[in-house]
Amino acid sequence: MTHTSLPADDDALLPLDAVRRGPVPAARSPRGVPEPAATLPVARVVVDTPLPHLDRPFDYLVPAPMDAEAVPGVRVRVRFAGKLVDGFLLERAEDTEHEGGLARLERVVSPEPVLTPEIAALARIVADRYAGTMADVLRLAVPPRHARVEAEKPQEPEPGEDAASGGPGPWADYPEGEAFLAALAEGSSPRAVWSALPGTGQDGLEWPRAVAVAVRETLNGDRGALVVLPDGKDVALADAALSAALGPGRHVALTSDLGPAERYRRWLRVRRGHVRVAVGTRAAVFAPVRDLGLAVIWDDGDDLHAERLAPYPHAREVLALRAHHGRAGLLIGGHARTAEATRLVATGWAGPIVAARETVRARAPRVRPAGDDAELARDEAARAARLPSLAWRALRTGLEAGPVLVQVPRRGYLPGLACQSCRTTARCGHCRGPLALRGGHAMPYCRWCGRIAGQWRCAACGAARMRAQVVGARRTAEELGRAFASVPVRTSGRDGVLAAVGDARALVVATPGAEPVAEGGYAAAVLLDGWALLGRPDLRAAEETLRRWMNAAALLRPGAELVVLADSSLPAVQALLRWDPVTHAERELAERTELRFPPAVRIATLTGSPAAVREMLGDVELPGEAQVLGPVPLDAPRGDQVRERAMVRVPQAAGTALAAALKGAAGVRSARKSPEVVRVCIDPLDVI
Repeated sequence: MTHTSLPADDDALLPLDAVRRGPVPAARSPRGVPEPAATLPVARVVVDTPLPHLDRPFDYLVPAPMDAEAVPGVRVRVRFAGKLVDGFLLERAEDTEHEGGLARLERVVSPEPVLTPEIAALARIVADRYAGTMADVLRLAVPPRHARVEAEKPQEPEPGEDAASGGPGPWADYPEGEAFLAALAEGSSPRAVWSALPGTGQDGLEWPRAVAVAVRETLNGDRGALVVLPDGKDVALADAALSAALGPGRHVALTSDLGPAERYRRWLRVRRGHVRVAVGTRAAVFAPVRDLGLAVIWDDGDDLHAERLAPYPHAREVLALRAHHGRAGLLIGGHARTAEATRLVATGWAGPIVAARETVRARAPRVRPAGDDAELARDEAARAARLPSLAWRALRTGLEAGPVLVQVPRRGYLPGLACQSCRTTARCGHCRGPLALRGGHAMPYCRWCGRIAGQWRCAACGAARMRAQVVGARRTAEELGRAFASVPVRTSGRDGVLAAVGDARALVVATPGAEPVAEGGYAAAVLLDGWALLGRPDLRAAEETLRRWMNAAALLRPGAELVVLADSSLPAVQALLRWDPVTHAERELAERTELRFPPAVRIATLTGSPAAVREMLGDVELPGEAQVLGPVPLDAPRGDQVRERAMVRVPQAAGTALAAALKGAAGVRSARKSPEVVRVCIDPLDVI
């Protein structure tokens, strides 16, 4: 595995101890100046404020009675701008750069040091990379306090015996697999992009077992590990595999559905060093694992890895930063591959782990596109049919051997309606939102405001009849239930996600990402409405479509028939046919590099009212290489509010300068109390 430095603008990242200091505009406490602590009387505190122009540590006086409790990492309360606010104590110092008296710490909220120096430095780095504030990042990194949980008697860790080495397990199928495990066991920090094989073994899916084996070897090398997964279903799979590989009590799972108290209890076990392995969803990227030796992210192309709260970091980028600065290993795994992961391989920062072609052919399903010339010649109606005869044959044959999977891109019943006569999209007369149907006997309703559109008429031609634009998963399940009357039909999607199904014959209709794992694998699968995925106006449409298809196809038995309803000449379909995500990702990266799209460049978006966006663009001092695109109006999601978005594009090497410039401009706006907020997002997923 390779150990070179991060590519492009990552050479400008801050070191681990780069927590900025600043003078303190603090006044004397109204209660008078207390007796300061005898040693290190100055506390540097990061205050919980979202204002960008105040994103720096402030100095406070440590009263002598608080000397023992006011240790780095504890939660504190301080007086800031005339109000009592929360904060974290970063460090203690002998003196301050502030001229004049210091305000004192009002109190130490808890003696539990919840913010480690590593996570504090990581929060500073992430905030600067994404043009955000450290306080915003710390809200993501440190869960809310539960005093009752902190007061509980600490659970003693299990005896610290190394997990028995059970061999390479699934890694034996990869030429570089055993070398990767050996490097982890020796205490090295390998970085790899792993293209996982499809199919299931005797113990179910193999990727969770492969992750568990890598974690086991990291523990045997006397270091900790962190595993980040897209959703709770994947966390449950990895949790079971880690329990089998490591034994009980050697790891914790961190998910939002645990509830605040239980999640904080498990998080404290990681912070206190009682366990050295954590697995969870995107919030777990900041889990304070001691002596981190391996960070794992599975399926990094899933949009669930992108944080919805400011400053909108991506789990893959946070883990790469953490691995780079903490000298830890990194494993980016998935059945498909993103252009961002391919760039890490292309620059030499990470090495590839790919199985031999003979192994891939033996494990992959047998993919058949329904739109090829031979099939169209046999079935003249196949071009217009939603389920051509090839798909029906695959379903019928697969049901003779076990469960069959049907992937439908859209959830709901009929999520999109149009005029029967002129095909104009049917919209609400009140808010212009799209109309949809919840069921076969329901009335059309607006997906934005919820109003019933019982008296709808087309605004273009005046007709009163509608037709379906797209068909959702529930309508598909209803149609298949009528066609296969003796076969049970099960659905999995937003309304309810199935984790697993048995090996009995059944039709499983699922939306992408909600496919349950079948015992022994699916006997066949049909991927419907490929046009709905590939035809989206999105930079990542082809990459995302291939990722969803391959994740579904990986649940099939080796050699099982997979029918995809899409044109076989398209690159994404060809990559699925050959089971070659690497070549597809390399082509995507080459095309984006030529067109100057991410990840070849860094892009920032500024979204807000037209006046606010233009004002900020006028204030910001952009790098010389910056190119401003827009602003252009956005479709308002609700109501009549007008919003615009501008994009700023710079080379990778200027990414840090761009983030600093935008953060400075946001600080200027907050300092002068501009009433309108401009949302700044660095490297957004939705560029187009």
